[in-house]
Amino acid sequence: MNKRIATILSVVFHPLIITTYLFGLLFFTAPALLGVDALGTPALLSILLLLFLNTFIAPTVIILYMYRFGKISSLHIDNLSERRQPYLVAIVTYAVAIYLFGWQLQPIANLAPQIALLLASVTVSLVVVALVSLFWKISAHATGMGGFIGMIGSLQTSYDEPALFIALILSIILTGWLLSARLQLNAHNSLQILAGFLNGLVIAVVTAYLFF
Repeated sequence: MNKRIATILSVVFHPLIITTYLFGLLFFTAPALLGVDALGTPALLSILLLLFLNTFIAPTVIILYMYRFGKISSLHIDNLSERRQPYLVAIVTYAVAIYLFGWQLQPIANLAPQIALLLASVTVSLVVVALVSLFWKISAHATGMGGFIGMIGSLQTSYDEPALFIALILSIILTGWLLSARLQLNAHNSLQILAGFLNGLVIAVVTAYLFF
């Protein structure tokens, strides 16, 4: 794998956008698992857009401003000491999303409390990454894909959704490519990637089996 492809994979599967991919997959392949099966496509797209704005656009814009004003030296945030504030930004914006979908937006909160629970699971994994990053460079990309695989795999096992099985196989293949890309770019070593993957996987599996 050359570095250009590795960079593209790292951008397309940025940790913050994986949340949108996960909700999009569940909304349109297994909506009953999130309690949104009564909603039509326009409503699902509106909710997905709101999730995208809260969990990707909002933290990304803030981090871009941090880069512009010299708070971080690179948008890749490779420097361990610079990772703390961006992770704090991500955690706060995800916490706001949990509040919105769990309490503020009452129709959605009452109809599909699973959305807020899934957001909480992602937030917990982000908190773990932030805490570990105080002293060690754990992989956030691996955490995101570990959470994706853990959630999809757990739900597929529990509810035997054929579409989720196909998604699970594809996500495993994509994860292999993405983690190879992170190694190719020298962004992490194997242990940092393994730790990140297990972080996301374990938290997602526990969440799925306790609350779904």
